[in-house]
Amino acid sequence: MKSIFDTISFDCSRNVTKSYSTSFSAAVKMLAPSIRQDIYNIYGFVRFADEIVDTFHDYNKEVLFEMFEKDLASALENKISLNPILNSFQHTVHRYNIPMSMINAFMKSMKLDLHKSEYKTVDEYNEYIYGSADVVGLMCLKVFVNGNDTKFLELEQSAMRLGSAFQKVNFLRDLKADYEDLNRTYFPNTDLSKLDEHSKNEIIKEIEADFHAGFEGILKLPMEAKFGVYTAFVYYKKLLSKLKKTPSTEIKNTRIRVPDYQKFGLMAKCYVNYRLNLL
Repeated sequence: MKSIFDTISFDCSRNVTKSYSTSFSAAVKMLAPSIRQDIYNIYGFVRFADEIVDTFHDYNKEVLFEMFEKDLASALENKISLNPILNSFQHTVHRYNIPMSMINAFMKSMKLDLHKSEYKTVDEYNEYIYGSADVVGLMCLKVFVNGNDTKFLELEQSAMRLGSAFQKVNFLRDLKADYEDLNRTYFPNTDLSKLDEHSKNEIIKEIEADFHAGFEGILKLPMEAKFGVYTAFVYYKKLLSKLKKTPSTEIKNTRIRVPDYQKFGLMAKCYVNYRLNLL
């Protein structure tokens, strides 16, 4: 029965999330059970696309991405795929009417990572951020509002800003790996080989503005989603705080992380704030 295959597919998406991101997986567990699986399904899809362009160095990435792209189109058209990750994703796309414009924008940004190594203008940078992060936030928002178009439009800009904030924190945290291993420079008008405190602080100011706008949207989210998104928000804010305190020379040479014991403390604090209705 297809229901068995769908269950296996959903399990795959959940396991991908747990294996690749313990922090995001923990935040997803704070969502209501009714929407949790669909966020796993979205994450599994975006993670696989990202893995193709970021880690499969010993293989022909262009060919692999083209195959993935064709399989995606087939999954969306036929509402089934033998790739369990794409089978899960198409289920969520059709259930919540996620528009192709979002999916296409995401795939466009991922494809840029195959050959583009530097973003020289703000417009190029913003377009990449929109496709790689903002639309992922919008896909999740489609799930969170469960068909309420009025609510979606109200929270659209905040969801995009929060997605941008998360992505930019990742860029700053992964500066060394992106620059040295993948030969990529995302921040425009910034010489990462000579990153100084001024440049770092300008980037952080930009991220803090995104966080502020994103938090305004979190306050208006449906109850099913608020706690989980707030948990992710607090984790990334903590990561940004650590980056802010880290000298620019050290950011260039190491990957900053939040230790597990601090993650557990943050989750406990989030839960208390949520239960006391402080959000």
